Formats: sequence, C-alpha cells, structure tokens
Amino acid sequence: MAGVRQAPPWRRPRAYVWVALSLLLLALPFYLDRFWLQAGLFAMAAAIGAIGINLLTGATGQLSMGHAFFLAIGAYGYCVLAGGNDVESGHELAGLGLPTWLAAVLAVLLAGLAGGVFSPIAGRLRGAYLGIATLALIFVGQHVLFNARDLTGGFNGRSVPPLSLFGFEFDDSELLVAAVPFQSMEKLWYAALVALLLCGLFARGVLRSRPGRAMNALRDHRIAAGVMGVPVARYRAAVFVLSSMYAGLAGVLLALIFQRTVPEYFGMILSLEYLAMIVIGGLGTVAGAVVGAIFVSLLPQVLTRWSDALPLVSAPGTGGVSPGEASRYLYGAAVVAVVLFLPGGLTRLVPSPREKK
Repeated sequence: MAGVRQAPPWRRPRAYVWVALSLLLLALPFYLDRFWLQAGLFAMAAAIGAIGINLLTGATGQLSMGHAFFLAIGAYGYCVLAGGNDVESGHELAGLGLPTWLAAVLAVLLAGLAGGVFSPIAGRLRGAYLGIATLALIFVGQHVLFNARDLTGGFNGRSVPPLSLFGFEFDDSELLVAAVPFQSMEKLWYAALVALLLCGLFARGVLRSRPGRAMNALRDHRIAAGVMGVPVARYRAAVFVLSSMYAGLAGVLLALIFQRTVPEYFGMILSLEYLAMIVIGGLGTVAGAVVGAIFVSLLPQVLTRWSDALPLVSAPGTGGVSPGEASRYLYGAAVVAVVLFLPGGLTRLVPSPREKK
C-alpha cells in the first residue's frame, strides 16, 4: 500500500537470522572435528553444483542428466593443469604445473567451454530427449577417465595438488589460530564459504533480473517467449554454459576436499543425486538448491557416523544395508513425498515475506 514504510534492514527478523547463521558458519571450524568439516565442505561444494543445475533445469526447464560430466572436467582439469609430470602407482602422469589458483580458474572455464560445445545440441532437444543426450556424456566421460591413464591415472585416479593463493597454502601444514590448529579442512572451509556466497548471490541476481524472467518464460512458454522477442537459442546456450561452469567449480572444490580424484565417483548416480537435490529443495531457486544439497549430501555422512545406533543400517563393509544405500532409499522416498505433497520443495515450508503479504 502507498505510504506504508518498510522497516530498515537491521530491524527485520530475517536480518538477525542471517547474521546469526553467518557467525555460526564462521565459528564452526574452531569446534568441529575433521569428519564433520569434510562433510560440511562436501555439502558446500554440492550446493554450488546444485545451484548450477537449478539454473538449467529448475529455472529454464532443460533436463540434464550429465551434470557429473562437467564436475569431472573441473576436478580432473584442475589436477592436470596444476599437477606436474609425476609417477603414481608405477604409472607416469602428465601435468602442466601451472599455479594452482590459475589452474582452478582455467578448470572452471574448461567446464564452461565443454558446456558451450554441447549447447548447440542442447538447443535442438527438449525434455526426455535432452536428458538422454546429456546422459550420453556420462558414458563418454567414464570411458575417457578410465582409459586416458596419462591424464587421469585410470582406475586408481590421481592425487590433487593443494591450492595456493597469494602464497597461502591450503594444505595440511598446521596453522594456529586462537590456539586451534588449522589444517587443510579448516582452511578450505572459508574458501568454500566465499565461493558459495559469491555463486549464490550471482545466481540470485540472474534469477531476479531480466534474464531470469526470460529463463522462466522459456521454461513455461517457449513458443510464446520466442514470439515476444526472447532469443531462445542464445539464452538456452548461455544457461547451459553457466551451469557447466558452476559444476566445474564444484568439481574443483570436491577434488581439493577429497585430495584424490577417482573416475568411479563421477558416474550416473552423482548426476541423479543432483537432480534429487533440486527437486527436494525446490526447483528454480537458490535457496532450494542449497537446502536440497545439504539434505542429500549430509544424509550419508550422518548415517555413517551413527550407523551403530540406527536400526537396519550396518557399518560399511559389514553386510546388510550400508549407509550409502540407506541414504539413497531415504532421499528417493523424499523425492516422491515432495512431488506428491510439497511440489515447491522443502523451501516452501518457510513462506517468503512476499507470500506473507
């Protein structure tokens, strides 16, 4: 209504929630052990990748089942660009030996380039046909990762050079901060937080701007959007490239977190997990991607940590239902429940200020 003044940002309850959440995330490395730090880092990397696929599938309506392919390009691109000519497991591996920060940037751009090469195909296909075409990327990627041993290390994978930025090493060398030893996980925590914040803000800006409205028009009424002057092919190609770059950055972070890349990880199951993330969290929103990524990525870690106390869940390698299998059953059931009873995803449980009005 006209004449109604909005409260300043610092007087809004949501502002205090964000401040408290930010302080909590900044303080966690001082209290969490390495297991939970790695789990949190994995969730942040997954959130970045989920934001990328949500821009593509949730906001634009382009079904992609090959997201893991672009994550693999980011992870292995970083290893090849930053690594040297090393010998691992009796096999010589090739590498360019570039500065690690430059290798990370180039790996993200390389993933975007791969998305750009595939985007003309994506622009000509829709729905299930596009999903099948992107699924083919997984099979091609797996074949290359297992057989290009000079670059990837084959089945055994290859080690990941630690990130170095302006002389600061994100490795396991101990750094005391307030009497707390900071190693690779603690150092990477803050780097991943910054990356997630920047990626989330950029995607939020895109979705709320004119390109975001054009993307939604492409999803809901493609022909009408074309009639209204929206360059359909250009927008679909641009979003595919942007989504691939998000996946590439997530792949770089995953490589740095695990400290070793293996081809088996970047398979079809990973792509299906990313689709589950955006469905469970909420299609077409940044918050939905983050919430879904936290749910799907942390669930196996929680089940693994407390497998002894949970019924029907066995510790890995002891037989029975493993934590990984149990987590897939649970978030599979969550996908069905969300589709049937909560189409907007988990984020719909908390109404936005606009909906309250």
